[in-house]
Amino acid sequence: MFKNISNVLSKVYGFVDILLIIFLVFDFGFENLIHEWFNHKTLYLVGLIVGLITFNIARYIYSHNLTLKKMLRANILILVLTLIAASAAFFSYDDINRLYNANLVIDTGLIFYFFLRLTSLIRKLYALYYNPTILFVGSFAITGFIGAFLLMLPNATTNGISFTDAFFTSISAVCVTGLIVVDTATDFTFMGKTVILALIQLGGIGMLTFTSFFSFFFKQSSTFREGMNVSSFVDSDNLQDVMRFAMKVVAFTVGIEIAGALLIYSSISDVSSINNKVFFSIFHSISAFCNAGFSTFSDGLGDSSLSNAYAFQWVIMHLVIFGGLGYNIVFNFLLYAKHFVIKSVTKMRIHAPVRIITLNSRIVTITTAILLTAGTIFFFAIEYNNAFSNESFFGKVTSAAFTSVTVRTAGFNTFDFASLSMPAILFAIFLMWIGASPGSTGGGIKTSTFALATMNVLSIARGREHIEMKGRKINNQSIKRAFAIICISLMVIGLGILMILFFEKDFSLIQIAFEVFSAFSTVGLSLGITASLSVGSKYVLIMVMFLGRIGLLNLLIGMLKRIESHSYEYPEENILIN
Repeated sequence: MFKNISNVLSKVYGFVDILLIIFLVFDFGFENLIHEWFNHKTLYLVGLIVGLITFNIARYIYSHNLTLKKMLRANILILVLTLIAASAAFFSYDDINRLYNANLVIDTGLIFYFFLRLTSLIRKLYALYYNPTILFVGSFAITGFIGAFLLMLPNATTNGISFTDAFFTSISAVCVTGLIVVDTATDFTFMGKTVILALIQLGGIGMLTFTSFFSFFFKQSSTFREGMNVSSFVDSDNLQDVMRFAMKVVAFTVGIEIAGALLIYSSISDVSSINNKVFFSIFHSISAFCNAGFSTFSDGLGDSSLSNAYAFQWVIMHLVIFGGLGYNIVFNFLLYAKHFVIKSVTKMRIHAPVRIITLNSRIVTITTAILLTAGTIFFFAIEYNNAFSNESFFGKVTSAAFTSVTVRTAGFNTFDFASLSMPAILFAIFLMWIGASPGSTGGGIKTSTFALATMNVLSIARGREHIEMKGRKINNQSIKRAFAIICISLMVIGLGILMILFFEKDFSLIQIAFEVFSAFSTVGLSLGITASLSVGSKYVLIMVMFLGRIGLLNLLIGMLKRIESHSYEYPEENILIN
């Protein structure tokens, strides 16, 4: 009997989740249209939470699955805490604010509960389908479509939005690109901007990593397939600790974003044109760390009120650099710092690995430092009397450094990029193509790919068979992968430029090329033509952004790779290359 009741409750559970999604959609998306329904919104929300608590308790009583019981306990805990927090908010404020604050707490709790339920769905997908690459790609695609639907809700925009523009904005956000076809500041409401912010965060961390974090945090367990799926996104080879690594990724991301938001808030405290400084700080901290480039100002960071906010610009730069380095690199240096501090404090030689800083970390940081320094010097010299002519000397240095940082994947602008000279535009395209580092929130072919290709050229010129650095020989498979990524990137970019040239007759080749390179490398910078593109060109850019974020090589490997073992080798033959 208990088993039959459990099976019935299991089937009803999915239906309850659908009702919750519908309620949340109406709650956030149609509040301004259905005033009568929301006159008693607090009562409905409390009733919904009580119903969910009752249902989860019933499911807990009749369930015999220990893993499921852990999740149900977490669900009940979240819902009960939400009720307690909402009651505290209701009785802590006057008559005007008490309902608003109680509703805000309940909405937050329901969204958190929804993410917990989403983790269960992801776990079921893990069990049904094994290919981690396809799941990784699918999570971005599904998130993009859901985001487009949410942005089309009446309460998300001020004057409505077409599906094409909503889908473009959603993909741009989830792929942390930053290209926009409508004005984020004026065309989206607070709810619409919040949806964009959520898409940026999910796109930066990765849906699989984010949901696996919730799952592991509340259950303290994970399956082998979950580890395989998450490892494909966070670039971790150690399956044993991959879920803990995913937790570190989420915790580090949130920690840096909170610190960034506090620094941004302190740097804009005297800017009177920013109405909601808290939301502005949170939005730009997340957008900067995730290398998204979205801003709540129509002119981006080039708004006149921020023209001399150099402290704010330096905070944004550091957030972009941290986000673009890659989690593996950051954690590697944190481990080195930990060993260094322990050694300094204890004044003892601790038993540590021979090399704490890996060769990968050295290559990435050296390449990043060279690119940032060279970019700053180049833009400072070229644009000294052009785009930076009206700024002070420190302002010119800041603008040159900011430009060098932002063109590599961030997409923020402190001035109109159309005012750049042609040499600066071409160099910006080159930096965009290289992009950020592997395992980061940024795009491009990645710094390590560019470094390996450069070192391989030098190695061949010197007549060496292998690339050697710091007493290590670099794996030939890594070199092959680097050149494959370079070839695929150029093919995708070239095809994208060619297709847009068919659709657009009014824009120059350099404008279109800049747009496509920006889309592929998930940069988000533009020479001012994005909003004027035709529908066909927008869908081309959507596909380029998507392929640039997920990596076409990863998709091909996931679709075509077969694990085969051969006990033979074919005879070698040389191919003439001149």
